[in-house]
Amino acid sequence: MSTPLVFIDTETDGLHPGRKAWEIALIRRDHLGQTETHFFVGIDIRDSNPDALSIGRFWDRHPSGRKMAGLKALPDSVNLLTQHDAAKEVMRWTFGAHLVGAIPSFDAEIFARMLRSNGYLPSWHHRLYCIESIVMGHFGRPVGGLRACAEAVGVTVPDGAEHTAMGDARTVAEIWDVVMAGGAR
Repeated sequence: MSTPLVFIDTETDGLHPGRKAWEIALIRRDHLGQTETHFFVGIDIRDSNPDALSIGRFWDRHPSGRKMAGLKALPDSVNLLTQHDAAKEVMRWTFGAHLVGAIPSFDAEIFARMLRSNGYLPSWHHRLYCIESIVMGHFGRPVGGLRACAEAVGVTVPDGAEHTAMGDARTVAEIWDVVMAGGAR
């Protein structure tokens, strides 16, 4: 493998310009093998879309969301990073790699803004790979979103994994493996 691949996903506070990621998952494949990381990001939710926060279950899964909702705290092992520390991790994990995701430009835009506002420079490969477009090309017709793509190639999305950053990043990676290995299961 010459250029590393990083399978990406974020859970965000909306679709609006200036949206922020509150959860990030990165799965990197390179000459050393495959590694993954997952973390929550501290964000100011004053301008967030409540519906968007609910889709990813912010109030149940994010350490600050749980606190605001009056729920029991998560274990200390749950990674909650500042914006600066999250940007540093994104920079390190994506450096020199092709980003692969379900509409990766959506996540890359968030990453680029986060990196630049924290003194870093987006340094991933300029060519992004969209798993939804890859599946559409594989079948020669539009298939739909991530779940529809998974179903079309025989990938099972585990219960509770959809709309979690790591669940969706793993689904993207699994779809990639099926399609790039030569076909649906």
